[in-house]
Amino acid sequence: MPARERLPTLNGEAQSPQELEIPDADPAAGAALAADVPTALTLLREGELTVHGQLTDASNAALYCSVALDGVSALCVYKPVAGERPLWDFPDGTLAGREVASYELAAATGWALIPPTVLREEGPYGSGMVQIWVEPDPHAPPLLDLQDPAGPQQGWLPIVRAEIGEGRTALLVHADDQRLRRLAIVDAVLNNADRKGGHLLSAADGRIYGIDHGVTFAVPGKLRTLLWGWAREPLAQEATEMLRRLAGELDGALGERLRPHLTATELTATRARVAELLRTGRHPEPSNEWPSIPWPPV
Repeated sequence: MPARERLPTLNGEAQSPQELEIPDADPAAGAALAADVPTALTLLREGELTVHGQLTDASNAALYCSVALDGVSALCVYKPVAGERPLWDFPDGTLAGREVASYELAAATGWALIPPTVLREEGPYGSGMVQIWVEPDPHAPPLLDLQDPAGPQQGWLPIVRAEIGEGRTALLVHADDQRLRRLAIVDAVLNNADRKGGHLLSAADGRIYGIDHGVTFAVPGKLRTLLWGWAREPLAQEATEMLRRLAGELDGALGERLRPHLTATELTATRARVAELLRTGRHPEPSNEWPSIPWPPV
């Protein structure tokens, strides 16, 4: 169950935690609805939103909600634009739109790596992003691990050496998993500046979802991620084929869907990132011009 606290005073009013009833999330139900994209999108766009609490570890206002329509209901996350904190390197009030644009682009890959996400013009605290809540499967194998600094175990790829206290170090690793490899490619296209370990969810149906995509689509390179295990390796054939399709869609229907959320310059930069991946035929590598690991990493 997510942590809860007094709701943000976004509209001049606030509720105390004692006044809130926070429903438990069912991992199987959330995963099933996330996979039923048409139903999920209709529910998010047209359903009645009820706020149950605030996620206290989020840097911007992220509200734990339920949404209901015609007898169908689900848990979801609602991030109102009014609750976004100003950032020096992103225009004010654009994070919700970037989350929606990230979903649209990820959906166009055919890999279903971001839960269904919409932008609602009206909500309890005004316009904002609404996304299906996917509860992590507590029985899923871990995606990250700390291992002996001498080298990763079989089936794992190194990220960085980490200080773990008392002068000891360990090797932070991620799973050598095709689902994560796909997400690493999508993040490179999104120019995701914040792929933390906590932004990776293993769903009950075996899918992996990435969440929290507000700091994406910047024009300068800002890729900060834990998924560096394939850096400099050749792209898989499926990735090359996907990028070729994506290049065409960015010049067509996908580009039109992204246009309300991004500037023309940001769209041009997105096309350029796709073109660069196709030109090199390799996973990107960390740059010396900006931090390559998000903080905190997990």
